[in-house]
Amino acid sequence: MATRPDFLEFFAGGGMARVGLAGMFDCAFANDIDPMKCDAYRANAPGHEIAQGDIWNLRPADIPAASLAWASFPCQDLSLAGGRRGLNAPRSGAFWGFWNLIEGMGIEKKGEKAPKTIVIENVAGLLSSHGGRDLQTLITTMADAGYRVGAMLIDAALFSPQSRQRLFIIAHKGKLPPGLVSDQPDDTFHPPALRAAVAALPDQTHMAWVWWRLPHPPRRNADLVSLLDRNPPESAWRSDADAKHLLSQMAPLHRQRVEAALANPNWNAGAVYRRIRIENGKRIQRAEIRYDGLAGCLRTPAGGSSKQLLIVTENGRIRLRAVLAREAARLMGLPETYVLPKAETNALKVMGDGVSVPVVRWLGENLLAPLAGAKGAKAAA
Repeated sequence: MATRPDFLEFFAGGGMARVGLAGMFDCAFANDIDPMKCDAYRANAPGHEIAQGDIWNLRPADIPAASLAWASFPCQDLSLAGGRRGLNAPRSGAFWGFWNLIEGMGIEKKGEKAPKTIVIENVAGLLSSHGGRDLQTLITTMADAGYRVGAMLIDAALFSPQSRQRLFIIAHKGKLPPGLVSDQPDDTFHPPALRAAVAALPDQTHMAWVWWRLPHPPRRNADLVSLLDRNPPESAWRSDADAKHLLSQMAPLHRQRVEAALANPNWNAGAVYRRIRIENGKRIQRAEIRYDGLAGCLRTPAGGSSKQLLIVTENGRIRLRAVLAREAARLMGLPETYVLPKAETNALKVMGDGVSVPVVRWLGENLLAPLAGAKGAKAAA
């Protein structure tokens, strides 16, 4: 019976990379610093321990050999919300704790212990963080260690009804299987911002760059409405006054969208985010709604403005509520059997900090498993 290659899951959260890679890779080690997320991981992977604690406290000797290492390191210091403090700031700087382990594993057993493939997942803001210098540093670091490096900007909306762009950097050490590398970038996965970042790489680092060649996923067959609960608990609904106040925060275009939905007696729902917009030189909080079949990017529910809301219209009535944790799990591509933390806020935090499961699965089938030489793996035609 053939064995599957092993992988390591760093910054594991609720184990969404593990769910996405199931059947292709076996998880040999997992780590996260957040006790609540570790509990969620254990609940969904009974019998498989997760090393709870700061990645800086791990030693290479603590980590087993594996074919693949997955690291979705904290994004806060690379995003606009986090002030764009960069790769050396306290939270996103945890990447260096991860890399210290990879370097140490490369020293042990004459380099045989270090993973041949590394996946780094983070927000699209990494492309422009510190004028692109953070991305250059990250890629150069891996290239200097002997890895060929490529990246793709992938929107989860290709797979599930959530607009969620994430940068996936995939590095591999060793021979590249035929069919996985292209001479040219792909418009779907290599947008102008990524191409510009690659063009700005130092010459020696550029020599290690590859344009990964992957097939385009099939057309998504679900929309936001299909994943929502029609009869949530009554406690989920906000007051009519709250709904009226949210409508008052909408610019005319967005208010017109709601009025059009209200004119249709059928059940419908639109996703709403509150954002600060500059209008006539002033900062104004606006509520913006979308009816394109997508939810906005799920975020960690750190405050009221970060919570994604739903405006539900039916038979001339408007009601307001937040996206439920189970609905968020569906938007992340998790099965109904996934065990959520009991506290709604904790469950939403696990989802908001997670990685889209269908994206992980697609990368696993079409790139990561072929790089590992796994039987039955797909490859670009």
